[in-house]
Amino acid sequence: MARRVIDNAMRDYYDQRAAEYDDWWLGSGLFAKRDRPGWQEEVAELVAIVQSLSPARVLDVACGTAFLTRHLRGDVTALDRSTNMVEIASGRLPEAHVVIGEAVPLRFEDGEFDRVFTRHFYGHLLADERRTFLQEARRVARELVVVDSAARPGADSEEWEQRILNNGSRHEVYKRFFTGPQLARELGGGKVLYGGKWFVVVTS
Repeated sequence: MARRVIDNAMRDYYDQRAAEYDDWWLGSGLFAKRDRPGWQEEVAELVAIVQSLSPARVLDVACGTAFLTRHLRGDVTALDRSTNMVEIASGRLPEAHVVIGEAVPLRFEDGEFDRVFTRHFYGHLLADERRTFLQEARRVARELVVVDSAARPGADSEEWEQRILNNGSRHEVYKRFFTGPQLARELGGGKVLYGGKWFVVVTS
């Protein structure tokens, strides 16, 4: 029951956040006054990395508003559990297949894709969810690319964050932070494509 309550709370949070989600990427809205030196430069690096990935049959898990998804090349299927996120992503991805669904377990056939791509999703998963997600990702594709938040010097590697939306609502969100090598180990080995102050990218 507790797990279901957390799931429902997270779905509600991201549904409410959808309209303002890109503020986080762009440094606008509530993020305009945050001190994030080098943030926009690293976002540009992420976009370049995503654009450099070879064209493939790609499943983007937890696509959100498709801020990064739109830079993937190939036959793209974008998945998110939030109706509001999917609505925004669909408008940005006219040539992709955008669907509402769960990431754990995945609803797709064995080997249906060449690559699973996901950003700022893996770091929200609890231990049992991480194991299941990795098993599912390996089942549907031979490659996994994970973008997530970089470990911060002197800060905890995991925490329950209190997040505030534009409407003033407060939400508790579980979050982990990684070094590139640490994330690669968790994924069962791989190559660190990027390790910055704000983001890490690993292909496995």
